[in-house]
Amino acid sequence: MTGQPEGVVTGGGQAGLAAGYHLRRLGLDFVILDARAAAGGAWQHTWDSLHLFSPAAYSSLPGRPMPGQPGEVYPDAAHVVRYLSDYERRYELPVLRPVHVRGVHRDGEFLGVESDSGTWRARAVISATGTWWRPFIPAVPGRAEFGGTQLHTVEYRSPADFAGRRVVVVGGGNSGAQIAADLAYGSELTWVTQRPPRFLADDIDGRALFDAATARRRALENGQRDTAGVASLGDIVAVPPVREARDAGLLKASPMVVRLTRDGVEWADGTRAAADAVIWCTGFRPALSHLTPLGLRGARGRIRTIGTRAADEPRLHLLGYGDWTGPATATLIGVGRPARDAARAIAESLRS
Repeated sequence: MTGQPEGVVTGGGQAGLAAGYHLRRLGLDFVILDARAAAGGAWQHTWDSLHLFSPAAYSSLPGRPMPGQPGEVYPDAAHVVRYLSDYERRYELPVLRPVHVRGVHRDGEFLGVESDSGTWRARAVISATGTWWRPFIPAVPGRAEFGGTQLHTVEYRSPADFAGRRVVVVGGGNSGAQIAADLAYGSELTWVTQRPPRFLADDIDGRALFDAATARRRALENGQRDTAGVASLGDIVAVPPVREARDAGLLKASPMVVRLTRDGVEWADGTRAAADAVIWCTGFRPALSHLTPLGLRGARGRIRTIGTRAADEPRLHLLGYGDWTGPATATLIGVGRPARDAARAIAESLRS
């Protein structure tokens, strides 16, 4: 399978679909290449109890409000998967799957997109591969020595898998707090964080976070003082399960460990704790290996951007990797604006 569309989107999750919506509205010829076997992006691979931070009405992609989920204020991941699948069908987005993109390279006036299903030559490429597929685990001493189970957020599914076991959860963000809350009742939990966890006020959810991110973007665009956006409010959204575990006194964080031992963990003062499993809720890195042939990656593995456009390759746009490519672009509601901007920039470049 090969082709020469005007645009290629790599990744068919929420960012790729938002891009597709705006490209379709502008009448462009494009294709979305998705490595997953089914619609839903990373949401179809999350842990069982994961819920959104915001009500459905504040978790929508452009053009199509997310319907509410009966009995839930904050929809679960399965509901998001159904929504994304419906969104893709509703707008008849040209998603091909499973197609694994191997590399993007320059090909004269085109960008060549090589995959296990053929090569596409396009005038523009939107990279929307996200971060879920590149989990990060810090180089803590003793990881190879530890004799128990180690897994990352991406591999965690259910507290039933750890019932009665001694579990160390590493990480003070939302994933760490939610998984710690998940395990607090049926496991012997130790929660360790780099710094004391900062819970947002209980009445703050994704709506307020999006407003904070938007206010920061506007301030920066107008040359005003950086408001720090979401970071100024805290690190952890107190969704109901987290709030309940916290209020029950079950979410007490310890300082970060300095090493793993054969049968547990150790702190800087020499204190040790036995553990059967360590769950690393330590974040992700952008999944950008397919862009390596372009030679654009700089400090910290990032590609320098102006808005969504790669500064050193104007035919490439990056979408959905977080604040690096626009405030809140890794969220359902936040990705719509930068997706629109990227699509408009591509349309303008094709007319020039």
